[in-house]
Amino acid sequence: MTYALITGASKGIGKAIAEELANRKYNLLLVARSGDELKKIAANLSEKHQIKVEYLAIDLSINDSANQVYHWCENNNYQVHILINNAGYGLSGFFKLSSINDNMNMMLLNMNTLVQMCQLFLPMLNQQKQAYILNIASTAAYQAVPGLSLYAATKAFVLNFSRGLRHELLGSSVSVTSVSPGATDTGFAFRAKVGEKALKAAEKLNMTPEQVAKIALNGMFAKKAEIVTGFVNQLGVFFAWLLPKSILERVAGNLYK
Repeated sequence: MTYALITGASKGIGKAIAEELANRKYNLLLVARSGDELKKIAANLSEKHQIKVEYLAIDLSINDSANQVYHWCENNNYQVHILINNAGYGLSGFFKLSSINDNMNMMLLNMNTLVQMCQLFLPMLNQQKQAYILNIASTAAYQAVPGLSLYAATKAFVLNFSRGLRHELLGSSVSVTSVSPGATDTGFAFRAKVGEKALKAAEKLNMTPEQVAKIALNGMFAKKAEIVTGFVNQLGVFFAWLLPKSILERVAGNLYK
């Protein structure tokens, strides 16, 4: 029996991805910090869709957490053929005002844990007839974002790591896709402590987690290299490539002051 493993599955895009995969009759392994939420989601999806759903409550922003997830799967003979690295968060505000601990914690979750999950599960994925890795980046990955400087940099890492890994695995059974959502109606902005100006701008462009999940999974199963969700976000990424960086950074910086 094979499973799709989703990190950050208790809310937002991760939860929406779990629901969409359940609707498509995939067995699920749900990983997040909130055991109570995962228990409810697992019971609901299992009963509603008649699939197998297991869960593990763990904080993926601590060292060795990826190893614990892998050993949980190995010990229970959970064969993973879809790995979705969704867990992550952002911090807004000037870099000099952030604590070292907060910054290191975000970097560990957004980058280190994601890389470790890919490396640990790759041998298992390679054993499957067809397997997928879906890494959640962000439209912030395509430019520097003053006020979200470190977060944007972590997502640029995710994007470029995914691009490189995809090419390394061409010809194998494993397809790698990165998806870059823009403003999405999740708890991201609250946790990141995004200011009112940026929140108001985002409200006009917000997509639902369900919309993002469907686009992401359709792209993943189509073996696309890279997905930007929504036409407006695609336009923004195009202008990030086209326009001078100084202009883009000034505009973005004004939003996050």
